[in-house]
Amino acid sequence: MVANKLTGKTDVVDNLKGKTEVVDNLKEKTDAVETLKEKVVAIDDNLSACTLHYDRKAELIAFDETKSGVKGLVDAGITEVPRIFRLPSPENPNSDQKSPPEHSLPVINLEGIKEDPIRRKEVVKEIKDALGSWGFFQMVNHGVPINVMEEMKKGVLGFFEQDNEVKKQWYTRDSSGKTRVVYNSNFDLFSAPVTNWRDSFLCTMYPNPPKPDELPPQCRDILLEYSNHVMKLGRAVLELMSEALGLDSNYLLDLGCAEGLSIGNHYYPPCPQPELTIGTLEHTDAGFITILQQDHIGGLKVFYQNEWTDVPTIPGAFVVNAGDLLQLVTNDNFVSSRHKVMANKAGPRISMASFFMRYLTDTGKVLGPIKELLSEDNPAKYRETTEKEFSSHYHQKGLTKISALMHFKI
Repeated sequence: MVANKLTGKTDVVDNLKGKTEVVDNLKEKTDAVETLKEKVVAIDDNLSACTLHYDRKAELIAFDETKSGVKGLVDAGITEVPRIFRLPSPENPNSDQKSPPEHSLPVINLEGIKEDPIRRKEVVKEIKDALGSWGFFQMVNHGVPINVMEEMKKGVLGFFEQDNEVKKQWYTRDSSGKTRVVYNSNFDLFSAPVTNWRDSFLCTMYPNPPKPDELPPQCRDILLEYSNHVMKLGRAVLELMSEALGLDSNYLLDLGCAEGLSIGNHYYPPCPQPELTIGTLEHTDAGFITILQQDHIGGLKVFYQNEWTDVPTIPGAFVVNAGDLLQLVTNDNFVSSRHKVMANKAGPRISMASFFMRYLTDTGKVLGPIKELLSEDNPAKYRETTEKEFSSHYHQKGLTKISALMHFKI
């Protein structure tokens, strides 16, 4: 009987050994599958590298030396998007679904905020909610005359559509601040993985407004008038944002958030194959706030709740968004959200982005999370920095989905 029991136990042990061998066999096969997967990924990466790094630098230099930008390619009659503009297909953002109907960017009506204290409190709450979640909102009845907005759009269009030989005189890659107007295609042309389907000219308007002869004649007068209106509006919006943080209305102004203003004017030519490229790669803005005027073409998208949401075009409206520096000083109370612009067969698309910050300028002012917003339960999330250090890092990084804020995280 004892012998039978021992035999039974031996059978159990043998059975367990068999199962162990099966498990080991499965493990070996699993490891083999993982190794195969890694090889496939490596092959894909190599193929992508081959596609993107053909002799990319040579083609970028050739493109830049034309000083004609993307518009020059379209004027030449191209029917296919050149390789330097092509996105790797797995990252192609033009295959995005339409925005979920329940996601709609807030539109805030500023009418009555100076005369009606109850309405002002309502607007302050709307701004707090919008910047704490979306990082974006649109505003109407903002006080900037429609005719000024329209003239600005015409002036920008006039600059880009002037005779190319005359326009070339403004073309430069000097971002040192020596020149008031920086016209080129893609400020990060030689560092970005993909070239944006757009041309731009940036004008520094504050703190020292340019002399008229430092600006292009097509938009000289309107740029000066427009920037005055936008600065006034920006200061009013920053007061509302201060109140939304529970601070004195002048707090963000005293911090220096409206000391600098640069206007980036963008021209997105019609694209023969918009599904292959992008108007502007996804990114966040560097400064405190951006006040954007866009035309009727549209194409701007904001990343919200893990979805890309369309920003509809509203005649006479401005789009406002928080930049990285505002997220830093508010310690994440306000968020700087990723956004991008799609390429389009229609066009050209014109937009004017007014950036509130002192770009690549040493003011000596140190910026960090506002102490009044901090507590034991909510400590500082970012180290202190300056506008020059932050903007230099942002410029070196270029337009990518990785936020410049990561470099300043504690």
